[in-house]
Amino acid sequence: MGNRSHQHENPSGRLFISILLNGLITLVEIVGGIFSNSLALISDAIHNLGDTLALILAWLANNVSGRKPNARRTFGYKRFEILSAFINASILAAISIYLIYEAILRFLHPEPIRSALMLIIAVIGLGANLASMLFLHRDSIKNLNIKAAYVHLLGDTLSSVAVIGGAILIYYTKVVWIDPLLTLIISIVIIIQAYKILRESVDILMQSTPENLNLDEIKIVLEEHPMIRNIHHVHCWRLQYHDILFEAHIETSEDLLLSDSNKLLKEVETILKQKFNVSHTTLQVEFDVCGDKAMIKLP
Repeated sequence: MGNRSHQHENPSGRLFISILLNGLITLVEIVGGIFSNSLALISDAIHNLGDTLALILAWLANNVSGRKPNARRTFGYKRFEILSAFINASILAAISIYLIYEAILRFLHPEPIRSALMLIIAVIGLGANLASMLFLHRDSIKNLNIKAAYVHLLGDTLSSVAVIGGAILIYYTKVVWIDPLLTLIISIVIIIQAYKILRESVDILMQSTPENLNLDEIKIVLEEHPMIRNIHHVHCWRLQYHDILFEAHIETSEDLLLSDSNKLLKEVETILKQKFNVSHTTLQVEFDVCGDKAMIKLP
């Protein structure tokens, strides 16, 4: 029955700085990977390229999703950031699958590696990734779109650490299969992370009930109100990562005046907001109207 907007600090500036950092390190690692003949370093460069694209999408989504609603898009453009998160995670998974393929080829056909150059470039890459993660950490907690980009950066940070360790081992042991082994391990870890974001973004796009909400519990809590006989035709979904919407029919225990109905709606809205973090409600008050009082019913 009301909608309270959430004010968040605009992360566009931090996103833009991260884009510049990752674009630069991508070029450095590609050149360094070619000259050092390190698959792990080239893999890290490809991950960084994916990061750069993800950050660009996140920056666009952050600006587009803030546009005001209009007659055609009454909820505005907030879902754009969920679409962006889905695309980012898909790119991440695709890149990781390709890296697994390349790592297998390197196991079958080992090649010599210039480990000293590999180490220098990896250290530079680690510094850039850590700086980008520092810029975006706070925003990744409350924004699924930026969270997807942040996971990209986390993957590259782990990759850079692994490449540094691999370069040191290769330098002293001359065992070149360490390079594709690291690539294989990191890629699997990133695929798992990408899957989690894909699942969450698909849930939001499919208007699924948030996992942390129990509709049966909500029904029990609301029906404890002395003026409510029954809650039915319930729908609960997320517009984006932090906006939970709830709609339902409320059957009252007696025939209420309009003023009393409005008072009841305010009380229900307060309960939903305080106990279940619902940010927007659409409630229909009725008295002995609906024949079908199933809690879940398609519109």
